[in-house]
Parts: sequence; C-alpha cells; structure tokens
Amino acid sequence: MSKDYKRTLITTALPYTNGPVHIGHLAGVYVPADIYARYLRLCGRPVTLIGGSDEHGVPITLKARKEGVTPQDIVDRYHALIKKSFEDLGISFDIYSRTTSAIHHDTASEFFRRLYDKGEFIEKTSEQLYDPEAGQFLADRYVTGECPHCHHPAAYGDQCEACGTSLAATDLINPKSTITGAVPELRQTRHWYLPLDKWEPALREWILEGHKEWKTNVYGQCKSWLDLGLQPRAVSRDLSWGVPVPVEGAEGKVLYVWFDAPIGYISNTKELYPDSWETWWKDPETRIINFIGKDNIVFHCIVFPAMLMAYGDNFQLPDNVPANEFLNLEGDKISTSRNWAVWLHEYLADFPGKQDVLRYVLTANAPETKDNDFTWRDFQARNNNELVAILGNFVNRVVVLTHKYYDGVVPAAGEYEAIDREAFAEMAQLRTSLTDNLETFHFREALKDAMSFARLGNKYLQDAEPWKVIKTDPERVKTIINVCAQICASIAVAMEPFMPFMSKKLAAILGNLTLDWNILGSDSVIAAGTVLGQPELLFEKIDDAAIQAQTDRLEAIKKQNALAAFKPEEVAPEVKIDDFAKLDIRVGTVLECTAVPKAKKLLQFVIDDGTPAHRTIVSGIAEHYSPEELVGRQVLFIANLAPAKIRGVLSQGMILSALNADGRLIVAAPSAPCSPGAQVK
Repeated sequence: MSKDYKRTLITTALPYTNGPVHIGHLAGVYVPADIYARYLRLCGRPVTLIGGSDEHGVPITLKARKEGVTPQDIVDRYHALIKKSFEDLGISFDIYSRTTSAIHHDTASEFFRRLYDKGEFIEKTSEQLYDPEAGQFLADRYVTGECPHCHHPAAYGDQCEACGTSLAATDLINPKSTITGAVPELRQTRHWYLPLDKWEPALREWILEGHKEWKTNVYGQCKSWLDLGLQPRAVSRDLSWGVPVPVEGAEGKVLYVWFDAPIGYISNTKELYPDSWETWWKDPETRIINFIGKDNIVFHCIVFPAMLMAYGDNFQLPDNVPANEFLNLEGDKISTSRNWAVWLHEYLADFPGKQDVLRYVLTANAPETKDNDFTWRDFQARNNNELVAILGNFVNRVVVLTHKYYDGVVPAAGEYEAIDREAFAEMAQLRTSLTDNLETFHFREALKDAMSFARLGNKYLQDAEPWKVIKTDPERVKTIINVCAQICASIAVAMEPFMPFMSKKLAAILGNLTLDWNILGSDSVIAAGTVLGQPELLFEKIDDAAIQAQTDRLEAIKKQNALAAFKPEEVAPEVKIDDFAKLDIRVGTVLECTAVPKAKKLLQFVIDDGTPAHRTIVSGIAEHYSPEELVGRQVLFIANLAPAKIRGVLSQGMILSALNADGRLIVAAPSAPCSPGAQVK
C-alpha cells in the first residue's frame, strides 16, 4: 500500500442476472476479492466487501422476451440463485444487494440529476437504428450483423464475440433486429453524453503518473485508451427497463447500464451503512479497491472515475483495480450463450462439501497475468495430489500421533534442536512472503506460500521420525509433536483466506483455535495441554467416475453447439446432367466389414452388389462406426469408380456418406430395403 489507511472498501463487479455465475466469474473477480477481504479481517483491519446483482441492461430484456416473462421475473430468479451460490461458496460479502432496489434507483437518479444540474453532460441528437415493426429504437444487443473487422456473421451491436472488438450498432454490416428480424432504419433520437475528453488530463495524471504500481494489464489498457484520446460517451438508452432518466422530456429513456451499474457500489454501501456510508466513499483515509475482470477495465478505470470527478463532493477514486484476465475451460473460451461453462450452482450440487477444492484450484490457476485454463483432470490432480496427499495427510498424521502417544493432549515442548529452529525460521520467511503477495494481489503466489506451510510440516515430520524416536527418546517426541501442532495452527491461519471451510474445521480440531494473522508462524500458539479433536479427514479423493461425468457433459455440450452452429457448405459449381449421369450409384448390402490393419481410419467391406462375385471397397469411416454396426446394412456406393489399391487392398468403389455438423460421417442408405445392385436414378 502507498499509505496507511483506516479502512478498506472492496467492491466486486456486479454480475448480470440473466444467468448463473460460472468459474470464469469466480476466478476473475469473486474468489480474489474474498481472499483479500478475509486476509484483512484476519489482520484486524476494518474492511467492507460490497457485492450485488446488475439487474438492468439489454441481455436481461432479451432473456425475458425469449422466455415470455417479465424482466423482473428474470432478475428475481437469478439474483436469488447467484446470492445463494456465493454464500454456499463462502464469498463473505458484507452486503449482496441489487440494482432494482429502491435505494439504488434513488441513488442513481440523484447522481445523474446532480451532473445534469451542474452542466456536466452534452445533449446530442444522433441517428440510431430503429425497428419499424417493433416500433422502438434498438439498443446494442437488440441488433446483430456482420462484424466490419473480422466479418463474423453474428456480431452484436456493442461487441463482436469472435474477435473481441468493441462496436457501435451502426458499424454492423447488414444489421437486423433481434426482436422481429426486420432490417432497421436510421432515425434521430436525443441522448445525454458524459464528455470523457474533459476529464482526460485528470485521468491521465491520476493513472499514468499516480498509479504506476497497477497490474501491467490494467495500466497498459488504460494508457492505450488515453493515448487514443477519449470521446464523449452516451449515458442514456432508448429502453423501458432500467432507471428512468430523471429529467423532463426523457420519456422512454433509461440510464445506460454502464452508468447505472457502478453507482450500485455506492447504493449498496448506503443500504449497509445508512448513517455512515460517506465514511467509506468520501474519507481520504478509506482505501477503495475494485475487483473486476479485464473486460470491465475501461468502465472502472476511465468511465466511473470520470463520473466521480464530475460529481465532486470529495468522492474518492479507487486506489487499485486488480483486474484478472480470462479463464478458459478445457482449452475453449467460456461462453454463456454456448453453455460452455462450469456453473457454480451445478458444481456445488455435483461436489457437495468441496467448496474449498474449487476455491483452491481457481486460485492455483488464477489468470492473473494472462488467460489460463481450467481442466477437470487438473482439478482432480490438485485435489488428490496436493490437498489430500500433502495438506490433509500432514494434519491427519499429527492428530493421529497426538492421540496415539498422548491421548490427544498436546505435550509441552522441551529444548529446541536445530531442526525445530529451522522449521520456525522457514515459517517466518513464509509469513513474510505470503503477506507481501497478498498485499500486492499476487494471490496465486500467495497460495503457494500458504501451501508451503503444509509441505514444510510433512518434511519436518518425515525428518524428525517420531515413530522411531519414541522408542529411544520419548521426551524428544513431545517437542516434535508440539512443533507439529504449531505448524498446523499456522496452516489454519494461512489457508483461511483461500479455504475457509477447511480452516474452520482445522481450527476446531486444534481446540477451537482463534484464527488471527498475528499468530502465523508462532512457536507458541497451541498451548501445552490443549486437547485435540478426533482425527478427521479434511479432504477426500475425487475418483475418475466423477471427473468422467463432467467431461462427458462437456463433450455433449460441444456436440450440441456444433449442431446449432451448423451452416451448409457453399454449393459446388453447377454440372450438366450428362456429367452427373456418368456416376453409377448403386445400392449394396454389407456382407463383411473388418478393420484394415495399421490403419486407424479404414474399414474393408465386402459388398453384395447383385453380382455373384460381390465387390471389395475400402472406406475411411472407422472413427465413426465399428465393423459390427455395419454388417447387414445397406449402403450407397459409386460402382464405376476406377479401382485403386489402398493399404494393399484393391478398392472397387466408394461408399457415400454425409459429413454431419458435429463432424460425424453418416453412411448414406436407401430409406427402404432395395435389391442389391439397384441403381440410384
């Protein structure tokens, strides 16, 4: 930190309530924010963690229209689901509210009105796309069309998800309305704009000169925006769902969601602290930290700060905005529209009691400096090889040995030997590194430090060998077990920000230990005479069947997406009927089918083609059919194709098949049984 603060306000990006939250949201925003908040609480430093649902915006109205319900129905459903999912994962919000609340509507309206009264907006009339059939202007996501940059055919009016470029709806090639499918027309409409260019010098000084310590990805993106030159940005939209623009003559217009949503941080703080909220926003002794994903950097580092500057009244700007990159899933970009995600509420149902495992894996793979990948096999390996085999194994051995030798009562330590002093010296170093990494938002490295307490414990126990020493020097074993108990206490503290459920369980085993950062690395936390709880497994192995079920689910989704996205190939150049007539296509019955040796893709067929000799055909469909599936079936084949040797087999024709959208070859066959040798006409 650049200075000592009296308190810290942590905000987390507000998730859209048009669907559940997934692991990408968790890794990018919510787990890191919770880690930092829990760390500060352990240090005894005043902190408030603010969260809430973003319940306005076009994606919600699109979802409602698709389901035939109201936008309020959609946000009520997903707000409840998201809030409970966060609670079940242990995200320790001090408040998790919503932008449809009365206090938020009042706060957002007052914010706009103050800027309006101060003359901070530019009022402009411009041409926007209008759906003549629906009788309304089309906000960003109500328009799709061809991206002008990569020519993806289904870009949205605010962004192309294929190339990631930000767009305006009027940029699209061949746009169409998502409401009616109509071709929109340009009509004039009036909106209010925040002149970001007015605040560019102040933003440049604040960020580029004042916050060079920010993460490279955040600082670099901000510099890029500033170097390109900021332009006025609209803060209103032609919609019926949202916070109405609170001025006369603005009927049918609402606040743009990216003006409305960040004000939710303020309104949620007001809801939590109605009498003292200003202390958290206007006192220079409050440090504000915004946890966001990289797609929100411009709004939290450029737009929202400009709004606060324009408002004045001593609103404080964020001291840091530690944005993460994106988390991919099994090598593919997470996509809510394609259902390519691990949804939090489904994970919690499929893996009950394993909240900490997900928190651990997402932190270990955190996309802090670049996009990273989540795979189910890595998830299983980290649980089994790290949490079970390292952390859980050490704690269990210590508790078992304490019960075996001392009836569960921690013995007093005698005089320390070199191995004991080295263990405590290493814990002191780990504490320093862990603290530094947490303070600078390097949570992946911090987790390694925390896990190193368990690795240290295992090495110490293995080197000290109390099971051997008990036979020759039982007094020495008392010191060994005492040291191990102290290491367990440090594990409980160090891991609490990352795995709070495990730490709570471990603290109970250690005689209801009070978790406090000040005891981390200490040699006298667990007092002699403390009675330990019974041995209890902190983690359990995850078997292959559980992981296979998840990968099978994703494979099924991948096939569904391929089918949904299927577009036929362009029709080949025209041919004359005489050219087509040269192909002799016939019906045959498969008599025999065997795999061609040393050829992964090839099957060898013996076909009844209506002649006594039959014929042999080699076809490359072995990856799509087993030989047993094809024997007895009828197929279509080209009978007059010139014979060719394939892997030493003379192939006398070609079996016809269709390439399906999911990549599978489907063998062509007559719709009803035919006589072998019948011609296709």
